[in-house]
Formats: sequence, structure tokens, C-alpha cells
Amino acid sequence: MELDITTLAARPELEGALWGMKDLWPEFMMYDPVGWANMGRIVREFPEFVLVATDGDGKVVARAFSVPFRLRADGRGELPATGWDQILLWAFSDLRHGAEPDTVSAIEVTVDTSALGRGLSSRMLGAMRDNARRLGFTEVVAPVRPNGKHLEAGSSIHEYAFRTRESDGLPHDPWLRVHVRAGGIVQAVAPASMTVSGSVEQWRAWTGLPFDTDGPVEVEGALVPVHCEASRGYAVYVEPNIWVRHKL
Repeated sequence: MELDITTLAARPELEGALWGMKDLWPEFMMYDPVGWANMGRIVREFPEFVLVATDGDGKVVARAFSVPFRLRADGRGELPATGWDQILLWAFSDLRHGAEPDTVSAIEVTVDTSALGRGLSSRMLGAMRDNARRLGFTEVVAPVRPNGKHLEAGSSIHEYAFRTRESDGLPHDPWLRVHVRAGGIVQAVAPASMTVSGSVEQWRAWTGLPFDTDGPVEVEGALVPVHCEASRGYAVYVEPNIWVRHKL
């Protein structure tokens, strides 16, 4: 597929089309408060770290968000258990305080539904690595959302993260395989990478499920069950991700 990949800094006119892509993200994922507050800031404050892919007709068919942050700082050093949310908080805190970043973190790779199955996610990951290298960084980390985990929400993420195929030793999960083939190393689990909480009424609207009983609720697209406290009127989803490290 003919593809032109550029930064949003180079082509700011693509911002509207970038947000207008059709994707497969579950609706409840849009209500993580950290993401809600900060995703829009990435395109405004880190446009050099936003990649946009257009096809031969000029249509935006994929995007990749990343952010720079300082990993080797007091109180940090290790990839955080609170994963995706924590990286966004660190990145914008560092920006505000003028801290020099030393690492780039992937935040999202999304392919338009019209272009699925053509290897675009792999190409966008490669472009993200190349972009970080161009900007002078030597490492990209990624709090990966394993795209096969939702099929077995009850499985342990700690086992799933390091599960491999007998045939070639590559990860069992398809998206983890893309990362490893690109040169990444599966590092650790981020057990509380993203948290979405809401009233049972909100969860009913997001999922179409009753949310009327206390206990775990399996939701389409969720990597682990949602914990429902129907008697108290709320439910909470704590999503685990898997840290992958890319040396450049």
C-alpha cells in the first residue's frame, strides 16, 4: 500500500482528519480521565512526536502518538506499574518544569478501519522508532495494549505477557509480536496502566450491559473483567498493559 508518513509538525493541516479516523477502540476506553485530559495536548505540545500516514489519495489512514519524558530522574528509573497513565503525567510534568527528556514512550498506534490488515501498524511502529532516533533519542518504551488479551479476559496478564509460540518463540499476542519483530524486548507488566471508573448508569450506556450485580463483569474489548459494585452504584476497570523496550 502506498503510504506517506510525516509528523504533524510538518503537516499541521492533517489534525482534523487525524481525529476523524474510524477506529475500533471500545467506547469505555475514551473515559480514562488521564487520557481525556491529555491526549489532545499531545498534538498541540508535541507535534514532532505525532505521526500521520496518508494513502495515495491523501486520506489519513493511520496515526501514531508518542511523548518524550525523563525516565532517569529522582523517584523514577523503573518503568512504572501505572504504565500509560503515569507516562502521560510524567511527560507533561516534565514539559511544565523544563526537565530534559531522555526517553520516548509510545502512546497509541491506530489504523483506520478501511486500512486494517495491510501491515500499517508495523510500519507506524517502525516510523515511530525512526522518528525518535531522528530527534536524538536512543530508546523507545511502549506500554503495549495486547490486542489478543480481550479474548481471554480471565487469564493472568503476568502469564500472558511472556507466553510464546512453540513454532518460533515469538510472543503469543499479535501486537507484542510486531514489537518484538521490530526489535523490542518484553520487559514487564504494568498491572494498573489505565483506570476507568464510572457510575453503573455510565457503564450501561458505554457497553449496553446491565451492570446490576456486584462482582466481575466481562465487557467486550476489555482485557480484564470490570469490577462492579452495583449496590454502591459504580464500576471500575483497571487495565493492565505490557512494557516493551526498544533500544535504537
